[in-house]
Amino acid sequence: MKLARRKFLHLAAAAAALPAAPRLVSAQTYPSRPVRLVVGFAAGASPDITARLMGQWLSERLGQPFIIDNRPGAGSNIGTEAAVQAPPDGHTLLWATTPNAINATLYERLNFNFIRDIAPVAAVIRAPLVMVVNPSVPAKSVSEFITYAKANPNKLNMASTAGTTDHVSGELFKMMTGTSIVDVPYRGGGASLFADLLGGQVQVSFPATAASIGYIRAGKLRPLAVTTPLRWEGLPDIPTVGEFVSGYESSVWHGVGAPKGAPAAIVDKLNREINIGLADAKLKSRLAELGGTVLPGSPADFSKLIADETEKWGKVVKFAGLKPA
Repeated sequence: MKLARRKFLHLAAAAAALPAAPRLVSAQTYPSRPVRLVVGFAAGASPDITARLMGQWLSERLGQPFIIDNRPGAGSNIGTEAAVQAPPDGHTLLWATTPNAINATLYERLNFNFIRDIAPVAAVIRAPLVMVVNPSVPAKSVSEFITYAKANPNKLNMASTAGTTDHVSGELFKMMTGTSIVDVPYRGGGASLFADLLGGQVQVSFPATAASIGYIRAGKLRPLAVTTPLRWEGLPDIPTVGEFVSGYESSVWHGVGAPKGAPAAIVDKLNREINIGLADAKLKSRLAELGGTVLPGSPADFSKLIADETEKWGKVVKFAGLKPA
């Protein structure tokens, strides 16, 4: 009887250990085939370029191609949905960006919940935006701009790319300073936005540094401040918005996510390799050229960033009554 009981307990223990075995093997052999890295933006866009740099690093480290799958549209929602619906085996990943946090509130009906359906793997970079004005605006600093805007309510126009990071950054500024500035949204932004900003039809904007740095260095736009908590080395003499508006912060961030349910061991393996890449001098330098500061950390760190950003931008979207373009 005791022997039978002992044998039963031994078999039960062995059975309980069985589910763990495939996870262990999958982590050791991962990736076993090419990995698809879904980017919700067109080829050549900043997220695409950054994703390709990290994809190349992971390909070299892990011995399988990391193939960029561009799925642009609906503010990155098309790509996110494609990643959410993929098998959670680590062979499909999402290049997650700030718009994912914005879209959670901006879009009333999505076929996914970003926080619920995507497992954070690792943050990669954070990059500032820069508050710029047409030189015709008399303000030479953020404080002077606030004073001028309050003295001239609804006389200044703000150029933004509808529903994106530069848009909510401007709305956050308006919300925190109590200024009345007319938002002029552009579909797709880019050339038309800058043409009007340079021409003076609109007077202020919060574009990405990579898009605006050429105009700034040519003296065609006046930078008032960068939006991150710390000054940006690309414009070291330009202050931060937070130096004038306490608590203001906005940035573009990129990271890697996996479909919910991806094995923890695979998530940890990817996180480890990405963090090694972020410490590599050559890759770090390439990312810096794109205006990014590396964001090493754990999956839990990236999860907190996503949660905090979703909450913050949700408040701004509701305050400004923003709708998808």
